[in-house]
Amino acid sequence: MYNLPNSNVNQIKGEIVKFLKNRTFWGILFLILAGCILGFYIGLESLHYFPAQAEAFLQYFRAPQSELQQKNNQSAPNQYKSDISYEQAIIDAAKNVSPSVVSIVISKNLPVYEQEFINPFGDLGPLSIEVPQYVQKGTQYQQVGAGSGFIVSAEGLVLTNKHVVSDSKADYTVLTNDGQKYPAKVLALDPVQDLAVIKIQSSDKIFQPVTFGDSSGIQIGQTAIAIGNALGQFSNTVSVGVISGLERTISASNQTGSISETLEGIIQTDAAINAGNSGGPLLNLKGEVIGINTAMAQGAQEIGFAIPINMAKKDIQQVIATNKIVYPFLGVRYILVDDEVKKKYSLSVDYGALVLKGTNGEPAVTSDSAAAKAGIKAKDVILELNKEKITARNSLATIINKYNPGDTVTLHILRGGKEQDIDATLGQRS
Repeated sequence: MYNLPNSNVNQIKGEIVKFLKNRTFWGILFLILAGCILGFYIGLESLHYFPAQAEAFLQYFRAPQSELQQKNNQSAPNQYKSDISYEQAIIDAAKNVSPSVVSIVISKNLPVYEQEFINPFGDLGPLSIEVPQYVQKGTQYQQVGAGSGFIVSAEGLVLTNKHVVSDSKADYTVLTNDGQKYPAKVLALDPVQDLAVIKIQSSDKIFQPVTFGDSSGIQIGQTAIAIGNALGQFSNTVSVGVISGLERTISASNQTGSISETLEGIIQTDAAINAGNSGGPLLNLKGEVIGINTAMAQGAQEIGFAIPINMAKKDIQQVIATNKIVYPFLGVRYILVDDEVKKKYSLSVDYGALVLKGTNGEPAVTSDSAAAKAGIKAKDVILELNKEKITARNSLATIINKYNPGDTVTLHILRGGKEQDIDATLGQRS
């Protein structure tokens, strides 16, 4: 084994006793303990009197992911935040508007044909020849079509598409959401837009009208809700999509091709619009009507079109006041000026409406019209109407339709390189 060095135990004990009796050591130890206790007390008081500062201090030690999540959940002071869930908004809109949406059934007498065998050569004896031929055997009253509409007044006025109720020989029946049937009378057909107003024939019923929105403020991408009598079989069918496009120009026709017209300023949506939905409302998430469903693209999926509700508001007001729909008439044939037209006709402007004859020699200015009485001539460029600039997106027809027959408007025109103002009193479009 290794030998360990001898130790002086008594000497070590003496040093320890001497160290423990040292007042300087105990003084330092007391100060350290007192400082720790005082610091702890001050910390507790800070947490009590300065909670915001304490919370900020504690946030420093929290997980970065939690801090990021809290920042993402914070909104800017002026940023709008909806208190209603997206799904609940759709449910509420459909529930509130459905009582105002109606199905329109179209019925009329149609001839009934039966097959008979007739000898076209008369009686030739046993060798007589008979060929089949269809012969009318009276008529039968039956349903021939269906569409949609929505109630716009407590008295039972219904807005729908013109092509739904254009058959003057047909009868129209309105089916309300509560299962009731009422005969309906066509009051007015819009001569320009695919719109019509009919009246439910009921003397004592008070109906629930829709709430109108403002179609001038809709945006691409916002939610759109369509309601209607899909395929003429499924009343109050709800479909949801978005506004896909604005200011579309389309050529629309009915299923038989007997009615065809060009529609301008149309809303495009991917909310499903099927046959039978024509005339039904297009809604926003507030349950306000922003459009009238009117057409769908054949051979495509989820491409539907609706007439902006602002185009129909004037029709409704006119029908309530006069039981008819009339349009103001200026009486000029024109093309809208753009860069190409400016270059072709050597014009000094790239906007306005250039008054021209038709390709088949039709007059540029209709005789005895408002324009003729005001002195408008061929090759005039109408730049403004009541100080509203005429452009490709704001055509002369669009601006004129804001007025009524009999209104006097000021036309700012370009003639022979000089600008001038001419007053015209609008006529009535027949």
